[in-house]
Amino acid sequence: MCNFTELYRMDLPHRAISVYRYLADRANKDGICWPSIPTISKDLKLSESTTRRALKDLRKAGLIQTEQRHRENGGNSSLQYKL
Repeated sequence: MCNFTELYRMDLPHRAISVYRYLADRANKDGICWPSIPTISKDLKLSESTTRRALKDLRKAGLIQTEQRHRENGGNSSLQYKL
């Protein structure tokens, strides 16, 4: 996980910083969490498109990795985030 002081020094939009802090707050001891985009958006009062842009910013900066999770019936579930 990234130190918040380092995070603030990076050239990231405020949406990305907010989402990173949200994910860090929900991550387990291994830095993994899996909130859905609608949940993140609702909790942070951001649109879903803004949340997706923030996640893209974080992936591009190398701060998170994402992996698609699947339901037992083969359908997509929320992404898994690793900080």
